[in-house]
Amino acid sequence: MNPPLDTPSPPVLRSDAGGIATLTLNRPQQFNALDGAMLDALGAALDAVAADATVRVVVLAGAGRAFCPGHDLKELLAHREEAFVGDLFARCGALMQSIQGMPQPVIARVHGIATAAGCQLVAACDLAVAAADARFATSGINFGLFCATPAVPLSRNVARKRAFEMLFTGDFIDAPTALAWGLVNRVVAPAELEPATLALAQRILEKPREVVAGGKALFYRQLEAPVASAYAMATRQITEGMLAEAAAEGVAAFVEKRRPNWRNSGSA
Repeated sequence: MNPPLDTPSPPVLRSDAGGIATLTLNRPQQFNALDGAMLDALGAALDAVAADATVRVVVLAGAGRAFCPGHDLKELLAHREEAFVGDLFARCGALMQSIQGMPQPVIARVHGIATAAGCQLVAACDLAVAAADARFATSGINFGLFCATPAVPLSRNVARKRAFEMLFTGDFIDAPTALAWGLVNRVVAPAELEPATLALAQRILEKPREVVAGGKALFYRQLEAPVASAYAMATRQITEGMLAEAAAEGVAAFVEKRRPNWRNSGSA
């Protein structure tokens, strides 16, 4: 039996292919604004992917004409109570941290606009590929609201004065500027956005799963630690890594001038 024609589309779509899970924000009529239902759906999708050993890389995309304009302002205006608003922002912050905490690298595939919490989402992802016509802003200041939560990952991606410029003016920056400032990794023609993102994901797929996962976790742990502690963590991890099967196979392949066979090392 076919579903009723008025059955609402799910707020987040998931598709899997070849070890890559693509999560697509799916409120195209609202430019994928993050309402409570979408936050919950995206959080659940990320949790499911994080626990799925068949997924090696995650791509986060938006349906329709934009990536994400941030929170759904109509929803926030309709619920001007501290409990509701505070809970919504707390859930959003937890979602951003779950991206950092999951073992798979997460790539934002950005087109159209990524503003406020949408820009926060790009900054929270490990990597980002943008279409040449994409635009980014932390625009809350234009509405009398400092983008406090987007400032957290933004200030960990771009230089301090660049972050302040975005946060204090609310002005858009274009994709080449976002690339120069360190917010994204690649800028490509709009028609090349999907294949360029796939190519980056494929490069990661070539590497041993557990080495990528361990490296991501170490990167974020050491980032906030004092230098001496960061070196201590890194020394432990690289020592363990050098003695593991993946490095044994990789180093042997380099010495023998051949491609590594990660499957034989138990790392595929």
